[in-house]
Amino acid sequence: MDIFKIIQESINKHKNRNAFYINETFYTYFDFINKISNIRNSLEISTKKTDKIIGLVTNNDIETYASIVALWFEGKAYVPLNPEHPVNRNLDIITQAEIQTIIDSSEKSVFTEYNIINSKIVSDTEINLVPKVVSDAELAYIFFTSGTTGIPKGVTISRANVSGFIAAFNDLGFYIDENDRFLQMFDLTFDLSIMSYLVPILNGACIYTIPKGTFKFNYVFELIDEHDITIALMVPSILHYLRPYFDEIDAHSMKYSLFCGEELPLDVTEEWSRCLPNAYIFNVYGPTENTIFCTIYNYKKTLNTKSYNGVLSIGKPMTGVETIIVDDQNQILPKGKKGELCLAGKLLSPGYWKNEEKNKVSFFTTKFNGKKTRFYKTGDICTEDSEGDIMYIGRLDYQTQIQGFRVELLEVEFHVRSFLENINAVAIAFTNKLENSEIGLLIESDEFDTKKLLEYCNTRMPLYMIPTRINFMKSFPLNSNGKIDRNKLKVFFK
Repeated sequence: MDIFKIIQESINKHKNRNAFYINETFYTYFDFINKISNIRNSLEISTKKTDKIIGLVTNNDIETYASIVALWFEGKAYVPLNPEHPVNRNLDIITQAEIQTIIDSSEKSVFTEYNIINSKIVSDTEINLVPKVVSDAELAYIFFTSGTTGIPKGVTISRANVSGFIAAFNDLGFYIDENDRFLQMFDLTFDLSIMSYLVPILNGACIYTIPKGTFKFNYVFELIDEHDITIALMVPSILHYLRPYFDEIDAHSMKYSLFCGEELPLDVTEEWSRCLPNAYIFNVYGPTENTIFCTIYNYKKTLNTKSYNGVLSIGKPMTGVETIIVDDQNQILPKGKKGELCLAGKLLSPGYWKNEEKNKVSFFTTKFNGKKTRFYKTGDICTEDSEGDIMYIGRLDYQTQIQGFRVELLEVEFHVRSFLENINAVAIAFTNKLENSEIGLLIESDEFDTKKLLEYCNTRMPLYMIPTRINFMKSFPLNSNGKIDRNKLKVFFK
């Protein structure tokens, strides 16, 4: 599948239709075509053929989205640079990726030492939408994610990986056409953004983005309510913020509601489903290293739903994806056993950018279905049931040892939320003055007497799992991807 050729055909076919709704303004596919062509022309003039990895400052504008397609048509890869992140972090990414050229639509770029293409003021040129012929092994993008050492690590994704994802997504059988309206709520440094703009572009649909500087969940509510969004991929944290408005949401136009990036609680999913009388709801899962998402579970309102500790199943692998669950020695476990989920197949990254040490830790080869297969270790603890559905249990780094017992923090959260009903809570492991591990609890609420909560917890969990310290916050901090920022919550227990 040549998805880059399909992009060309789709934007040509739908040039008179709306492509984007950005900052309260509609842009047609014809606008998009002109921007792509102009940026391609600037790339051809000001970059060398060997200059294959280009930095892209991720502003929320038509020029930034056009730059991605222009780079792909030129056979180049992009590395997103969030202008709201610290400059030194972005400079570290630029250095690691050996970037020489940066596309930046900002009024004034901070990266003055590099070859800057200002995509807002490039010269008009003839339309050029013919993609250059390059190998599928060439990179489509490199996303730099947080590293345990404090240095971002670059995840490389090939053109073949992106094509594999689109083929797998198409096999899901979703009905999508040029009349659909897609929510794009993610910063472009988060790989879920790719599905949110690429799938609609391939189908001539319209993409609705979130302006920077707005309250993201409020704007999501407005788009769903005022623009009849039909397809939305969101992180589950958004639901906790939308929950107070569920009674006001009547999204009859929504066809598909997908969630990814965090564990999806069953209780809030059930409530959300009442807001979407005509929609299919899916929980999808996938790390950046396996191209956007790679497993899927269909939540069905009228049937028994599979969950573990109140968290919805992540379902079965998509086309071209292989999954296994292994023990500490990377030995494959039978169904029903808990272990680390590992992924292989057409969506799997070639590896971390120039980081062999990390590659050796995160990827391994084992015999699977009679042949040697390369797998990625996700760091997620899961189990597979007899029907092949995968249950998400938690992160390896969400585990802690309390008095010698292994504790899943998500299990603590499950029992706390069961008592609190519509109130969100996060469990944090911390070390006390005696250097012993304890469990702290943060509740997203005004303060209240926790005596009954603790009494309830004592009826559901052993003593070593009961939170010893409880703090309150009116609103949990979110990172740029819309997820709860657990690292910022840890300071409450230092």
